[in-house]
Amino acid sequence: MTFRNVGRLAILAGVLAAAGIAGAVIFYPHMEPATLSYKIRGVDVSAHQGTIDWLKLKGDGVAFAYIKASEGGDFTDPEFATNWRAAAKAGAPHGAYHFLTQCQSGLVQAQNFIRAVPVEPDALPPVVDAEHMGPCTKGPQVKDIVAELTVFLDEVELHYGKRPIIYTTQEFHDAYLVGLFPDERFWIRSLFFEPGFRKGQWTFWQYHNKGQRAGILGPVDLNAFGGTQAEFDAMMQ
Repeated sequence: MTFRNVGRLAILAGVLAAAGIAGAVIFYPHMEPATLSYKIRGVDVSAHQGTIDWLKLKGDGVAFAYIKASEGGDFTDPEFATNWRAAAKAGAPHGAYHFLTQCQSGLVQAQNFIRAVPVEPDALPPVVDAEHMGPCTKGPQVKDIVAELTVFLDEVELHYGKRPIIYTTQEFHDAYLVGLFPDERFWIRSLFFEPGFRKGQWTFWQYHNKGQRAGILGPVDLNAFGGTQAEFDAMMQ
């Protein structure tokens, strides 16, 4: 093979690789493997999604929505109250989640969540998003994040009468949760591939972080429920 031909092949390979990357970027938002096995699918949203048309969203195959309520000990998502009311008005099953940080106690964070989220018996169980790895910009990190997470779970369950679900990532799980919480329900972030850990314990699976749904401008997280319709309905009772 001549040098010139090698050069041409290298250029062609580069063009094909670039085309492949461009194609992946274009088609990624539409790649949803979870649709093959899981019929009950929904979204999780926050102020990052801006103004949401909840009727359009519900009409686009969205069976449920989790709405960010709070973060840490003193932050409330500015769109939470609006989204909460609008989801209810649209008849969309919905629940609230809290982003847990390592910067304040579980009790303080539970109180922040409770201040933000009204008690609604037919809401989905609360969720605690446990993925923050630190550091803290103001003050030291808590000494035992697992202990603080446990306090949060207990306090929120006491208030709402429903045990919160733990959302987590592989990184956080491997750093803090391995071998712990054998009886808790989990929500696992595992983009594209079905979760490879907490099998038998995960209730929700976040399978996409740049999905597209009617009623939302821009990307949105997509999630699947791992059980039956009857099991899903039971969570709202």
